[in-house]
Amino acid sequence: MSGFRFHDRVALLAALVTPLLVALALVPFRTTLSATNEALIMVVVVVAVAASGTRAAGALSALSAAAWFDFFLTKPYQRFAISGRDEIQTAVLLLIVGLIVGQLAVRARRLRTTVVTGAAHLSSLEGTARLTEDGASPDAVVERVRRELVGLLRLRGCRFEYGSLMGHRPRLEHDGSLWLRQGDRITEYTAWPPDGETELRVVGGGHYYGRFLLDPVPGRPLPSEEARLVAVALAAQAGAALDTTGLPHRC
Repeated sequence: MSGFRFHDRVALLAALVTPLLVALALVPFRTTLSATNEALIMVVVVVAVAASGTRAAGALSALSAAAWFDFFLTKPYQRFAISGRDEIQTAVLLLIVGLIVGQLAVRARRLRTTVVTGAAHLSSLEGTARLTEDGASPDAVVERVRRELVGLLRLRGCRFEYGSLMGHRPRLEHDGSLWLRQGDRITEYTAWPPDGETELRVVGGGHYYGRFLLDPVPGRPLPSEEARLVAVALAAQAGAALDTTGLPHRC
């Protein structure tokens, strides 16, 4: 489990433990509650775990719920065996419904996260555009973009360099790809390069004005394609602002 983030580990632990605790809590009421009501309560538990966890956690919680429903809430009690046909059907349906609803809950959570992330990206672009419309200086726009890039790409740092193309650095391209050209050899990256800075060029009106030098955490996976495309759009906004100043440029 070392590859999982802390949140994912907690979600998997909750998927195992929460159905067990709820099943134990239902034990005093198992003679008064119907098997269907008990199963519905366990489905609610699966949905709750899946909504705050991962797809794996949703599936694991459904399996855990079905197992503890069998063990504690169906006869013979405290054994992984079911004597009644109706209870067998209920346990099977609990597992199937739990798996389906759990997956739907995870998908809904991820969709919600995507919407929130998209809104944040749009806000970043709108904020920079508004700064330009309000007549801020190009330097102010560049600084705004620099700060946005640090948060957007989760960088350790970022700086802007005017009009220089010194050295051969990995480059974040307009399509969101990241690659390094060395002679005839092209290396494409799926994670940040192991050392050094990555450049994001700034062009306005067809003219090259400089580049943002990105300082990421080496070896960390690249941000999402959407985040990288937003970074490229932010750099374009900086280029458009610089193009209004008549500064020297390099074609």
